[in-house]
Amino acid sequence: MSIPTTTSVLVASLIPGKSVLFADMLPFINRFPDKPLIWNVSWKTLRYAIVAPIVHYLERLYEYWKEAPNLIVANRALIAHISWARFWAIQILLATLILMYCAIGEVARVIGHHRLKTIFFGPLPAPPE
Repeated sequence: MSIPTTTSVLVASLIPGKSVLFADMLPFINRFPDKPLIWNVSWKTLRYAIVAPIVHYLERLYEYWKEAPNLIVANRALIAHISWARFWAIQILLATLILMYCAIGEVARVIGHHRLKTIFFGPLPAPPE
């Protein structure tokens, strides 16, 4: 199995990113707009965290499938050679990043993107006297 190049790793990382952006446009993803933010944050994080390992596994499977005679052989080879500790460490890191993304996205939805941008990058309004 060849080591992926920087370009292929970059392209592979863009695929899940685009999936998240696309999923954010679906009407059922914003399931709890009138409840406290933790509801939507938890819902979105759970959805994305379930899909993330599946997408990651399928990406790895595709790499093995290119060199194997069929999908079953590729899957067996992947299962035999995958570092499960590394796989799950990546999923934990990814779930943490997804949680942060969902939390900031929900805050931006409630207070507005412009106000969030102002809070982060300024200029801040003068405090009332």
